[in-house]
Amino acid sequence: MTQPERVPGVPRPDGAPALPSHLPAIPSQQTGSARGVGEERTRSTEPAGRGRPLSTLWRSVGLGGCAATWRAGVVYAAAALLLVSSVVWIARYGFVEPWIALAFGGLVAVGELVRTPLPGEREQAPLGAAGALAYALLGSLAGTETHHGVAQVVIVCSGAALVGMIPRLMQGRRPGWDSGVRRVLSVGFAALLFQPFYNHGVLLRHGLQEGPGYGAYIAACAALAALADVGLGALLSGARFGRALRDEFGALLRIGSAIVATGVVISVAAGEIGLWALPLFSVPLLLTQAGFRRYAAIRATQRQTIASLARATEVAGYTLPGHALRVSALARGVGRELALPESDLLLLEYAALMHDIGQLSLVDPIPGGATALLPQEEQRRIGRLGSEVIRRTGVPAQVAEIVARLAEPYRRADGTRDPGLPMAASIIRAANAYDDLACDDPGPARRAEVLAQLRADTAREYEPRVVEALARVCQRMPG
Repeated sequence: MTQPERVPGVPRPDGAPALPSHLPAIPSQQTGSARGVGEERTRSTEPAGRGRPLSTLWRSVGLGGCAATWRAGVVYAAAALLLVSSVVWIARYGFVEPWIALAFGGLVAVGELVRTPLPGEREQAPLGAAGALAYALLGSLAGTETHHGVAQVVIVCSGAALVGMIPRLMQGRRPGWDSGVRRVLSVGFAALLFQPFYNHGVLLRHGLQEGPGYGAYIAACAALAALADVGLGALLSGARFGRALRDEFGALLRIGSAIVATGVVISVAAGEIGLWALPLFSVPLLLTQAGFRRYAAIRATQRQTIASLARATEVAGYTLPGHALRVSALARGVGRELALPESDLLLLEYAALMHDIGQLSLVDPIPGGATALLPQEEQRRIGRLGSEVIRRTGVPAQVAEIVARLAEPYRRADGTRDPGLPMAASIIRAANAYDDLACDDPGPARRAEVLAQLRADTAREYEPRVVEALARVCQRMPG
């Protein structure tokens, strides 16, 4: 049997691997002595998540929910103001047509119960959103005019969404406050565009209360509400506004268009056939939702398989516990900072999880698994070995290509840039180097020193905008 290829570190007299010339030793913040980074790592026996729980790291790079930014604060404050105003209005002028409100509220609550995971680390309640939009745009029911206004729409849809969240809260799952806030504001906006004009006869005077003009006006209101929801989603996102806006538009073109169409059809059809429109025209959206759920399940299975394969290096003792997950979280956070599309973020995550798989071909583990401490040629060899393994796993071919080129600097020896170098490879290279050097001491001082090292090598080794994006991600880390 052919022996696996040996990729030794470059030894120092004390037995620890030497740092390449572009990564000088960092003085330890704990003792003040000039210990080598590799030496410090081999002494550590802490479990996974060393110094920082993995869940905290995921949250810090924008993967754990609504970012605590001023933008989110403004959106939440606006939703709260709208809710309070609606309660005051209903308390003064009363609640009308309770059975109609109960029917549409029930649809919203059921939709909240059957939320669907969507691409891009998000969840959506398509049926609930469509039901809320239909109620906001409801003018007549079975030929009889309705009289509920904007305030009642906001109260009914918000209350129904809260009822639908109760089982999630009892199970300890995330309640999805962001989506609830978005729905309050976007549905309130749709109702504001339609209800006052319908109830006060403005549409009737302009010939828009029946026929094709009525349907066109409702469709225009729904489209404007959908655009408002896109903007709200971008504001609530922890990522850059431009990138978040593009992601939200992508989501609108997928499930969002079905939600808008269903809401419009239910509101128009209810004017002719009454409440039977709710179950009748919800079926197509439920089928679409089932398709997204199936797709999400396939992706989740694939991700679990890749994560399990990535853990093989940890189980075999080639890398430190939690290293692949930390690098993946950092890389995905940097990718979001750089406005990568969701499809590229998925490939980036897969490649980051499997970036060290080539170490399984080594005879002797690298001390601490720190590939950033090896000479560049040895790093390239590990990348090629890992790429060959990945090509046999059924993972997209782009992942193997990214891993094969992880060790390549973003500038060639002659100073020119390599246009064929994947951005994902540059991101993982920087994230891996950061974790190799900083995971033993995740404090702000060590963090700043490591980032300074990476910045010092942006002339050739690390792409400057990747390092700056990594610095912004690290600034959001707690501690």
